[in-house]
Amino acid sequence: MLQRIFLCMMCLVSHFCFSQKEQKVPVADSLKIWFVKGKSTLLFNQSAFNKDFATGGVNSLSLDINGAFEFNYDDAHWRWDNKFTAAYGIAKVDDEDFEKTNDQIQYNTLVGLRASKNWDYSFFSNLRTQLAAGREGIKQRVTIPATGSTPERTVTIVSEGDKNSQFFSPAILEFGPGMSWKKGDDDNFKFNLAPVTSKITFVDSRFTEEKESFGVEIGESSRYELGASARGYLKFKVLKIVTLENILNLYSNYLEDAQNVDLDYLFNMVIRVNKYITSNFTFQTIYDDNTAAAFQVRESFGLGLNYGF
Repeated sequence: MLQRIFLCMMCLVSHFCFSQKEQKVPVADSLKIWFVKGKSTLLFNQSAFNKDFATGGVNSLSLDINGAFEFNYDDAHWRWDNKFTAAYGIAKVDDEDFEKTNDQIQYNTLVGLRASKNWDYSFFSNLRTQLAAGREGIKQRVTIPATGSTPERTVTIVSEGDKNSQFFSPAILEFGPGMSWKKGDDDNFKFNLAPVTSKITFVDSRFTEEKESFGVEIGESSRYELGASARGYLKFKVLKIVTLENILNLYSNYLEDAQNVDLDYLFNMVIRVNKYITSNFTFQTIYDDNTAAAFQVRESFGLGLNYGF
């Protein structure tokens, strides 16, 4: 049900946003302007094989929808940047049920007061969570005997385990004062340094009844950390139709194992075929020793419909 509601909401938001244009609204005698822009992408992949296909194959179907919307304010003394991103993906293999392959909701806001030409005194806030419930997958290797012209093959089957997350569980909130740098009006290269950053992780108490969950201790529903944050953004074109986007977030907890720096790096490559069709490649790696003692890696690739304003 949540998945259907989310897809409907994305369609409604996209319909509203596509009817808007970038707005520049002067107020009084000084330059006070709001900038609004957004983009939605729909990625679809499908494969099917009949029983007589000699080399065999697995029927699959996947759908991924992404949205990014920005509304920013800028005048001679202040700037206020806001960005909301959401992504949800599902996939189905053979006769298995649909499983989610992507699930992210994120809101970033940063208020800056001019300190010099390129530097601002800043205060940032970041909220990250998910839409639908997640489960611990249980993997099994199964050998499928030969049938007719299809040879014997071994496949990995992932069955659903216990639920380990849900909407707003986990939810991670970071905020703190610092300094931000941006060259003029160029939004394609910027970073923010916040040496005193609070980080709060929220989870539903049902997930901590018997064990820790996302770093939250047994019997608790939240975890507080105090540390330093560094966030960077770089976007550029390598060819006329190829754009690369890099987003890097680093965090060190002063209160516990400060040497273990949390890392979240996201790489997007967009190949623009024409105004409405793009090819997207996404790679993300996360390291957070409170969640998993190893790098978490996600990647996706697909051809999809794209619309921006």
